[in-house]
Amino acid sequence: MNFEIEGNLIVKEDTVDINASFKKREFVIEVINERNPDWNDLIKFQAIQDKCSLLDPFQLGDKLKVSFNIKGRKWEKDGRVNYFTNLEAWRVEASADGNSVGEPAPPPPYVETDIPPAEPQDDLPF
Repeated sequence: MNFEIEGNLIVKEDTVDINASFKKREFVIEVINERNPDWNDLIKFQAIQDKCSLLDPFQLGDKLKVSFNIKGRKWEKDGRVNYFTNLEAWRVEASADGNSVGEPAPPPPYVETDIPPAEPQDDLPF
């Protein structure tokens, strides 16, 4: 299942070679909580393999649209079972709107034709 989210890039890590055949790069975006801006969401993603370079053109503060999949795994060590979830980014692009995160779009300019003409006044009591 594919998901998309927009946010402000606040962390961009370097690519890490886990082993000879696997590399990953982590990054974090801030998503504004419109109901309560004091509780914005900080969402960490990872890009793997050839997708690590997706972040190269972006700088901290850029507003991004991230397309990602949710991946879950089971991990066992010393008889203990753990589960973890990763958000794997497969596309990262500049957000289509030019607003910075959390700012509403400016209202369209006022045009007189936006207001319909008033109905003619009728002074009759019935």
